[in-house]
This record gives sequence, C-alpha cells and structure tokens, in this order.
Amino acid sequence: MIPLFLDCDPGIDDAVALGYLFCRDDVNLVGLAASGGNVSTEQVVTNTLGWLALAGRAEIPVHPGADHALAGKSEYAEETHGDTGAGYARLPAEVPGASDVDAAHAWVRAARQHPGELIGVLTAPATNLALALRIEPELPRLLKRLFIMGGAFNYRGNTRPTTEWNVTYDPEAAKEVIDAFSTAEQLPVIAPLEATEAVEMTPARLAEVTASLCSPQWSAWLEELGAALRFYFEFHETDGHGYLAHIHDPYVTAAALHWGLAQCDGTLDQAERQRIPWAQTATTTVDVELAGTLTRGETVADWLGRWSRKPNAELIRSIDAEAFLSHLTDTLKKGPSPHGH
Repeated sequence: MIPLFLDCDPGIDDAVALGYLFCRDDVNLVGLAASGGNVSTEQVVTNTLGWLALAGRAEIPVHPGADHALAGKSEYAEETHGDTGAGYARLPAEVPGASDVDAAHAWVRAARQHPGELIGVLTAPATNLALALRIEPELPRLLKRLFIMGGAFNYRGNTRPTTEWNVTYDPEAAKEVIDAFSTAEQLPVIAPLEATEAVEMTPARLAEVTASLCSPQWSAWLEELGAALRFYFEFHETDGHGYLAHIHDPYVTAAALHWGLAQCDGTLDQAERQRIPWAQTATTTVDVELAGTLTRGETVADWLGRWSRKPNAELIRSIDAEAFLSHLTDTLKKGPSPHGH
C-alpha cells in the first residue's frame, strides 16, 4: 500500500477526491490536513469529518490547519462551494473530534514516519505545508514526491484575471513550497488550471455513478456527493461554463497514487515508472508573483529560460480527461472494499 498524506479544503471537488481514495485498497491514507481555503478552516474541519463519518472512515485522522494565510488575511469561496463548502449536501451533525496535532506538525510526522515513501498531495492552499517546512526543512527529501493542484500558466484565472484559487489564497505559501521543493530528488508535479479544467463532471456521468449497485452506506455517501455536485453545476453554469463541474482535485489525487504505485511495479521500465498518469507534462522553472498590483498570485513559467535557473517543477500541460473520468467513474461505482480498510 502507498502511504499518502492529503492536504485538502473540502470544498466539493475535494470531496470527490476523498471518495476516490475511500474506494482504493492500495492506499494508506495516513492523514488529512484540513486547510482553510474554499471556506474557513473551522468549516473545512467540520466538512472533512462529516465526509469521513458518512463513509464510515472516522479512523482517518483530520488535522486542523492554520486559521489564515501567511500574510494574515483570508478570503473564501462560498459562491463556488456554498455557505458550508458542501453545496446542497447534508453531512452528519454528530462527528468525531479532530486530531490534537495541527496540520503543519502532521505533515512533518507523516514524512518522518514514512521517510522516502510518503506521497504528498496538496489540493488546498499551501499554508500548512509552508509552515511544516519551517519546522522541518528536510521535508523535500523526506517525501517521495509532492503533487500540487494549483496555478494558471499563460492562462486566464478562475479567481482574479490571471490567478487560480489555491495560489491566490496564499501566494507567499505557494512560493515557499515551490522554492523549497525545487531541491527534491523528484521535482514537484504541478497540475494547473489550464490542464485540470478539462476534467468535467456532467449530470449524465453523475447519474451513472449514483445509480451504481453498492452498499447502502456508500449509496448514501454518493447521494450526498450528488447533492454537493448539483450546487457545483449551478455555479459553473452561472460562471459561463455550462451545467457541469470542473473537478480538479480528484485528478491530482489519482495521478499521485498511480505514480506511487508505478514506482513499485517491477514490470515497468524507468520511463514508464516516471510518466505522470493520464497526462502530458513539461519540466520548467516556475515562480509566484507576490508584488503585482494586478497580478499578485499569478504563477509564471520561464519557458524560454530567461531566468537562467534550473527547472523546479514538472507541469502537467494536458490531461486525457476521458480516460481519467472513465477510471474515476468505475472506481466510485465500485465503492469501498467490503473487507474493511
């Protein structure tokens, strides 16, 4: 099993990513950082615990993140994910408590417990991972690899004209993380907006998932996921994309897991092991704009090498969305293993 630590901010597409992991027998989900972003940290913790309780996975520890971005201010995305961050879903009111270990220390503990093995997945703002790096600067060498959903490179933003939400929430943290992980043996993988927007959940695909024959508990989980996604469909329609939903986070999470599994597959050659699943990628140097009055939070790629700096990221340039969505649909329809966790 692949040890994986997920830093998320549920949020609707984060919930889909959680559901995907619940259905996998080959992942050891060692912990969840509940990071402020889509909604406040307090609400994200509540949502994460609710999705876990609904799935019968309360044994997975949830680690509360920092209350605010590194710069001390936070803004949230209730218009995108609803006032609670779960759309129209109704999550359990009675949930277990969160861990006493905060998200930054949980990152460090997970990496130290699984040195050279842990896959880190960041589908939220980078605040808590940046704080973790201040505790343990060796994190880039302790993790096997880091996968990030964030940024928009030479592409219109989904927050401000040129910026993507996760980076916009905490640009200083995003820059700290990217700079630190440029020293890792395996460069961080960044899945930006221009690639992940191709991954579209539609009402037809959702109906296929929710109509699956699975356990009553998983059917109830999928029903609430469907309620959350209906809110997401409505938001995207209002935003001019049509009655569908861009589900960025499940792709990044699944790609990270499958890349990790490939490292253990002795039948694959080196090139096949290193290939990012369902993707075309390019290695380049990236940075985050912190000072621009119109562009603060913009992610910039130095495609022409003008900075004369070494590449520090593997950017996902395009995704075979149909192939991935078929995999995601089949996984969610199957549901969690009846043999336990």
